[in-house]
Amino acid sequence: MLFPNAKINLGLHITAKRTDGFHELETIFYPIPLKDMLEVITSPNKNQPLQNQVENITFSTSGLEIPGDPTKNLCIRAYQLIKNDFEELPPVKMHLHKNIPMGAGMGGGSADGAFALNLLNQKFQLNLTTTQLLQYAAQLGSDCPFFIVNKPCFAHGRGELMEPIALDLSNYQFVLVHPNIHVSTKWAFEQLTPSKPPVDLREIIQQPIETWKDSLYNDFEAPIARLHPEIQVIKNVLYQNGAIYASMTGSGSTVFGIFPQQLRLQLKDQIKDSFNII
Repeated sequence: MLFPNAKINLGLHITAKRTDGFHELETIFYPIPLKDMLEVITSPNKNQPLQNQVENITFSTSGLEIPGDPTKNLCIRAYQLIKNDFEELPPVKMHLHKNIPMGAGMGGGSADGAFALNLLNQKFQLNLTTTQLLQYAAQLGSDCPFFIVNKPCFAHGRGELMEPIALDLSNYQFVLVHPNIHVSTKWAFEQLTPSKPPVDLREIIQQPIETWKDSLYNDFEAPIARLHPEIQVIKNVLYQNGAIYASMTGSGSTVFGIFPQQLRLQLKDQIKDSFNII
């Protein structure tokens, strides 16, 4: 059993449109301790007619409801990728308990897929190297390789090219607010004109966190906040309550605030009726 964790983006810039239809980006990925739970056991019967059965896999979920076709889940795709190269991989039962909201900009689905690769590698002693796991993860999605490394890093390319960075925010507390808004990633990209940021993100995050408010930003936040003013409302509340830095993560819609560890927060009384504090 493993516990796939979420991430936040500290700054996010779309720098170019690629010829393959993807976009070049630059961001800082930072892991946070909001976690799903993923369990894999060997299935006793390959042909057992259970719900959500794909060939060799029985997949079940609990916790937050996962929309869409369950047979397309990245955990299943992770198994299928490895099965293609390891024919001896036995049939399995997978259970995923979801705590990380979907479509919230925190990479929950990507984490589940990457952790499925790790769990299968460990459980069945496949001896895959980190490099090999990264190659599998890149086939699952642009954010997935980060969760193989799962340490603060500067990411570029589609997000799969990573450079470790020295960044430790363990002396701060995080507040995550999910406004229950679904943002179309396709729509969000259509609102942007790719361009290079004026300051390198790696330089910004080496500065005191108190200075981030003036220079560390997410390209997606402004257009999404115009369509959904709740985003700015949440940021204002976070800053009013002592956040040192607040931003939307990914292409939305979760907003996070970074607070001093010793600060006693009273946020729940102010926004609990309208938004989901995670």
